[in-house]
Amino acid sequence: MAAPRVLVTRPGERARQLVASLAATGAAPELLKVMRLEALPETPEQRSHWLNIDEFRRVVVVSPSAAECLAEALDRYWPQLPIGVDFYAVGAATAAILHERLGVRVHVPSAGQGLNRHDAGETHQAQGDTSEALLALPSLQVLNEQKVLVVAGEGGRPLLADTLAARGARLTRLAVYRRVLLTPEASMQQRLATGDYAALVVSSGEILEHLAGWCQPAALNQPLIVSSQRLATLAGSLGFANCRVAAGATPVALAAEVARACHLDGADVDHDDLEKG
Repeated sequence: MAAPRVLVTRPGERARQLVASLAATGAAPELLKVMRLEALPETPEQRSHWLNIDEFRRVVVVSPSAAECLAEALDRYWPQLPIGVDFYAVGAATAAILHERLGVRVHVPSAGQGLNRHDAGETHQAQGDTSEALLALPSLQVLNEQKVLVVAGEGGRPLLADTLAARGARLTRLAVYRRVLLTPEASMQQRLATGDYAALVVSSGEILEHLAGWCQPAALNQPLIVSSQRLATLAGSLGFANCRVAAGATPVALAAEVARACHLDGADVDHDDLEKG
């Protein structure tokens, strides 16, 4: 029997880890390129904040792309990072990049075994690679005029920054990259029109809304694997009728849900290796 075709929408280098995880379950992953990530040119404002990073009590990084941009900037201006700055991350992949590139402890919500490897500094009952889970950490409840830097992409959800400001933070938000939506290639437009795939994997609301315009009824009834309940709710409002929520946004979590949807046993997945993505 042919391996089930799974369309992967994750942009950038991180798509490779997800493709590897899916292939390990016995699926046949194909990249559906609908978004490109572009680092933004450094502005004088950004440079000033990088040079004065020691003035911030907490630095909150919302995505792996933001973590890469932050690490590159701090490598330029800080041969040795200042003490007294606490780093926070939305998601295991973001935490891993900060820990590996900067050598810092990273506060993250408890999301299972994989986070211990990144020297997670704090755990809480809330789980998942979401802003909501991060905001549940005890150390972010009362901020009392503390200076907080949020490093993110252009646009995106305002929940994190708005909530931190409402809790008393003197908040600065820096956009360090942009998302550029792309028109699917003709062959992928045909797949989305006819539902010619076994599962579609999406971990971004912006991508999900973009894809909905290309999906015809056959595609809307195919399994859609998303990384959070928030995306599942959005998918339902867009007409997707067969949505499944993975345990998180990591490659292993998404691949495991694909395996269940496509009736694959996933016995060949090496969780120790693939969780690093």
